[in-house]
Amino acid sequence: MKTPLCEFCLKSGILCPKCQEKVNSGEISKTDLKVARMLMMLSESYSSLKQLSFHKSYETDGVIAIVVGRGNLPHLLGYGGKILREVSKNTGKKIRVLEKGVDARKFLEDLLAPSSITSLNTIWLPDGSTETRVILSGHSRRLPIDIETLKVLAERIQGITIRVEFEMPGGRYS
Repeated sequence: MKTPLCEFCLKSGILCPKCQEKVNSGEISKTDLKVARMLMMLSESYSSLKQLSFHKSYETDGVIAIVVGRGNLPHLLGYGGKILREVSKNTGKKIRVLEKGVDARKFLEDLLAPSSITSLNTIWLPDGSTETRVILSGHSRRLPIDIETLKVLAERIQGITIRVEFEMPGGRYS
């Protein structure tokens, strides 16, 4: 498993000077440390995690978003979701797994799953900034995570400001 921290540091729980500097500088957060350790321990039971490339984790409002390398999503989603259930149980938080280096649409699809994106538009605001309007099919009850939390995660991870709307039967929006 690839992580920004040494394998020895994760297994022993004692950080070497190089890894300690990453923590002190803020490059690695306490959440990153906790998630990386947990994934390292789980890799002993689940062989698919040995191929995983863990980059970063973001924690907000009872949700942890785990950012993994491009194409690594199946490694964490395998085994019928057992890995994610264990991570969720150990942290006491809901888990979102996102890939690094994907386009905005793929990122938002992963973030907003299980809802499906009907439309994705860029809104140019008068102050020169942009907002991404995401129209999802169905109702907000399909989302397991609060919309405001998802907006915060989109901003922190990819720098995307999103506006979420729902398409109702008959073409109406809510």
